[in-house]
Amino acid sequence: MARTTGKELLEQKIEKAQEDVVKAKKKYDTATALLKKLLDKRDAIRAEEIMTAIAKSDRSYDDIMRYIITTGTVGSEEEY
Repeated sequence: MARTTGKELLEQKIEKAQEDVVKAKKKYDTATALLKKLLDKRDAIRAEEIMTAIAKSDRSYDDIMRYIITTGTVGSEEEY
């Protein structure tokens, strides 16, 4: 039975750690891609809900923009 030296054991541990990092990165990349896809879908649904609510309202574009600006959720009034 061959005896492993300290240097060889260290190299094996380094190789194992590198493999673990590659696996973890693949899992992270997959999870972040899924999260992005889900967030994009949610944002699209929200945008559609906003557009539907605006279309059903009796408010004009100017009324809606004034409301948004005065509540401080969008930039200054000069932008519009």
